[in-house]
Order: sequence, then structure tokens, then C-alpha cells
Amino acid sequence: MTVGDEVDGASTGRVRVVIADDQPLVRMGLRALVRSDAGLELVGEAETGREAVALARSVTPDVVLMDIRMPELDGLAALREISADPALGGVHVVMLTTFELDEYVFAALQAGASGFMIKDSEPTELLRAIHAAASGEALMSPSVTRTVIETFAGRPAGAASEHPRLGELTEREREVLGLVGQGLNNAEIAERLWITKATARTHVSHIMLKLGARDRAQLVVIAYSSGLVR
Repeated sequence: MTVGDEVDGASTGRVRVVIADDQPLVRMGLRALVRSDAGLELVGEAETGREAVALARSVTPDVVLMDIRMPELDGLAALREISADPALGGVHVVMLTTFELDEYVFAALQAGASGFMIKDSEPTELLRAIHAAASGEALMSPSVTRTVIETFAGRPAGAASEHPRLGELTEREREVLGLVGQGLNNAEIAERLWITKATARTHVSHIMLKLGARDRAQLVVIAYSSGLVR
């Protein structure tokens, strides 16, 4: 486990990033990618899931790039520990994997992942995922998004499992949640509903608060599992 010695990102406005992957070559590539973006700051690296959790607690980064398969504690287990720690409520985890594995996609999103990216994604897409996660948005590889849509679309009628607090949403908020589930961002939601972008952002914030969601990735899962998106 290594901890960065650069200046505090909080004072520079940069997004503070931790890399967690057991392969040195992968870490080297991710390190170079993060350092290529002036808006990001690398604050540490971990080789195991256990180190990743300890590092998150030590430096409280904005985003953790987490490999899904690591020794000692795999990425999913590490993600669950981070998501369950109240002190790490501001830490967003983007899961990385070499292969698109359906069961991992859903497990990661349900555990609180702010994104799920295939490692051979374009560098610009991975950078976008980091910035999106840091701002409470969510970005997944296109193939992963298709997997989510196809899996939920293939469920038989009546298989939806409504979120227990869905009834707290207003009709407008349910409508917005459905659009979030379709992958629309705030600007697209505003255009669709003829409202301002600020109003769309406010609706999304209220929905996250009412449903206890950490970010938009969890809202996508809730929208599909509750049957708001077909």
C-alpha cells in the first residue's frame, strides 16, 4: 500500500483518487491516466482489497478505482465495507474488471458502486467515470449498461421488487426517477420535462435523500427493480 505525498486535493479543487489493483502493470497504467488529468490527484495505491479499505479510511479519497478481483479481500467485499462505513459516506467507488460478468455488475451496483467500467474502455471514458462518480453521477461502460437493461427487461411480469420508501416520492419525482433509470443526465431530464437543469438536479437530490441512495447508480438499480423502467 502506498500513500501519495502530493498537496491536499481539497485545497486545490482536484478530485482525490485511490487506485486498488493487484497487478503492477495495471496500476502503472491507471497511475499515468490519473496524473494526465489536471483535475485529478492520486493520493494512494493498494494491492489488495484489505489495503484498499484501510487506505480509504486513512486518506478519505473522493473516488476509489477498485479492481473486482483482488487477494485477501475481493473488490466487492471491499466495496461493501467502504459503503457500510458512515465515515466514508463521501467516498465513491468505481469498479473495474477485465470481463463483463453479469452477477458482478448487479452485486457491485447494489452494494453501492458509483460506476462499473471494463478495463479496456477508452481512457477518456474512464476519466469521465472518475469525474462523474466524484460529482455524484454514475457512468458505466456501454456494454455494462446494456447488460443491466437486458437483464431487467427479461424479467417476467410481476418480478419487480418495489423499494420500501418509493411511496414517499411525489409523482414528479417518480417520473424523474424513471428517467434516471433510462440513463438520462440532469440536462436531458430537464429538456424532456420542460424544466430547468437546476430543478432537475433538485429533484434528483430529493429522490436520493428519500430513498437513501448514495448516488445515481443506485437510483438506476432502484428504478429498474421497482418496475419504473421497462
